Amino acid sequence: MTLARLAARHGVATAYSPSPGVSVPVPDATVVAVLGALGIDAATPEAVSAALDAAERADRERLLPPTLVLHHEDGRQGDRDGHRDAQGRCGPSPQPPVDLPPGTRLRVTTEDGAVLDDPDWSGLPLGVHGVEAEAPDGRTASATLIVSPARVPGPVRRSYGLLVQLYSLLSGRSWGMGDLGDLRELVTWAGRTHGAGFVQVNPLHAGVPGTPTDPSPYRPSSRRFPDPVHLRVEEVPEYALVGPERREELDRILAEAAELRERVLGKGALIDRDAVWEVKRRALELVLGSVEPGPGRRADFHDFLAERGPALEAHATYQALAERHGPHWRGWPGELRTPQAAEAVVRTDPDLAARVDFHCRLAWLTDRQLADAAAAARAAGMAVGIVHDLAVGVHPEGSDAWAQQDAFAAGMSVGAPPDAFNSRGQDWGLPPWRPDALAATGYAPYRGLLRELLRHAGALRIDHVMGLFRLWWVPEGRQPTEGTYVRYDAEAMLAILVLEAHRAGALVIGEDLGTVEPGVREELARRGVFGTSVLWFERDWEGTGRPLPAGEWRAECVATATTHDLPPTAARLSGEHVSLRHRLGLHPGDLVRERAADAAETADWLGVFERAGLLPEGPGGEEAEIRAVHRFLLATPARMVGVWLPDAVGDRRPQNLPGTWDEYPNWRLPLAGPDGQPLTLEQFAASPRAHALLRELHARVAAGDARTAPPDARPV
Repeated sequence: MTLARLAARHGVATAYSPSPGVSVPVPDATVVAVLGALGIDAATPEAVSAALDAAERADRERLLPPTLVLHHEDGRQGDRDGHRDAQGRCGPSPQPPVDLPPGTRLRVTTEDGAVLDDPDWSGLPLGVHGVEAEAPDGRTASATLIVSPARVPGPVRRSYGLLVQLYSLLSGRSWGMGDLGDLRELVTWAGRTHGAGFVQVNPLHAGVPGTPTDPSPYRPSSRRFPDPVHLRVEEVPEYALVGPERREELDRILAEAAELRERVLGKGALIDRDAVWEVKRRALELVLGSVEPGPGRRADFHDFLAERGPALEAHATYQALAERHGPHWRGWPGELRTPQAAEAVVRTDPDLAARVDFHCRLAWLTDRQLADAAAAARAAGMAVGIVHDLAVGVHPEGSDAWAQQDAFAAGMSVGAPPDAFNSRGQDWGLPPWRPDALAATGYAPYRGLLRELLRHAGALRIDHVMGLFRLWWVPEGRQPTEGTYVRYDAEAMLAILVLEAHRAGALVIGEDLGTVEPGVREELARRGVFGTSVLWFERDWEGTGRPLPAGEWRAECVATATTHDLPPTAARLSGEHVSLRHRLGLHPGDLVRERAADAAETADWLGVFERAGLLPEGPGGEEAEIRAVHRFLLATPARMVGVWLPDAVGDRRPQNLPGTWDEYPNWRLPLAGPDGQPLTLEQFAASPRAHALLRELHARVAAGDARTAPPDARPV
């Protein structure tokens, strides 16, 4: 019982509920291990009692928590512990959002440097401020104050858009995988030709260096910086200035790049990210090593260095050290295992310093091409623009884990508990952030991450958005079934998210599929965070179990037919996805029975489309059925409707098949047609099938543009 009390004080669950009315106890050994990762010794009963006494004593003596939160509501602020009206909105409060002894003096130093003594808390500006308190008995304390809008602004109008895995979309100019030049072309074409309001891409985070690298964009080295493998090398301004003495060498590299492209598009090879980076790295070294940027370019680079500061320096240092010692930093020489110690080594090693500079330049070039793509989306008239994706975590041996060691829980991994779909649970191999470390720093790592991702985003998608509330921690060496939930301060996490999205003028989309704790979707909606609704999962689960009528879908969501982890719609309609999973051992049951159940589910939905007049062609034609799926999505109130790019051309192959590794080419398939033959960006843009679908979606969205935008709509 004492262990349970100690765990509760630190947000560690001692039981969890996999389904309504069911409670599963967490092993004591798991609780002890998780508390240990939070710096709490609970190894013996005596240690538990001592830790509990220390926590209770700290609570009695504490004047301020590490972080305070206030919310604006229609230009006013409200506190986090109440002062809400009947609609749950925060009202004005001139008092601080914490109980203090009478006579306590408070001073707020705003992020702009203004000093406010005993301020009117209802008049504080938005931002991240410092608070100092002094009690009559002489106790003092300091904290971080987050003053945030109550909600993320909604979209200015309803829109549809494309969902694309960028690496899979090769053009005639790609070097073996899709790049930022291809993204710029796609948003320009989709916006100008078909009135698309957004293009959502996979995470473009920096991957773990070395070969073979993990091709998954959801297990990156760093979420704070993009990967230069996405650069369009020919569009680096210095590229055109390479002199004749190096041009022959550059032409040889271009020939290798063309061969990489031809292998994928013409010879059936998989996308080879490592090979692509090898040729791009050599080309970039040649270009940057032989052409001195002009004074304006140098000034731009120096501004970028100043803006990104120590975070960029640490990331570039990790990249340089990984080239020399390999990516697994825990095996590096002792003096290199922390950024502070490594900095001193770099200063005395000219070769290493040159590589750090090279990687800083790569980050700069990638950032500028991301900016160009975002500008192209705006110029094409997109209501939202590019939707960037935030992965749920980072690789334990990557740049962020090295640079921010104090922020991550050592010996822990994020995953998922057992459920009806996976009795063994999941271990994703991603170290979780420590909630106590985040709070102690005023959520500085989280704030910095969001600012980086929102720099060029019209919207930000957050993978597994439920992680803002709690995450399933699995101790190292244990099975996923032996994990437990650890709670985060969702009020603070959401307040910072809303604040940074407000500053960037961006929307926020949460991926809230799967097991969702009661109340989470409601709180996200209250903060203006959109959800994700996938057609095949939208049923009346609490009633008939039948497909959910279009009018009963939520409005504040991205409605789509599928995702990167699910079958393309053509495979879903044909039942091919069942055969594929059975062939790979993911469906060990009776294949005939599985096919029959899947066919019945598909027929159920096709019947809905026919009765609603959305399938006038009648069932049986794949292209017509895919169009009916998207007509239905547009018949819902969803403010954003996403089209999985492969669905527009009938591609049948999933980009990722969860539960497989080498058995299936996850994250390595190019866009293809129904016959499996790769399609270039140019061929996609010329596809009659894609044109027919997107033209109809544009017309239907345009016909509904007369609807009044919500009052909190953000300007374009």
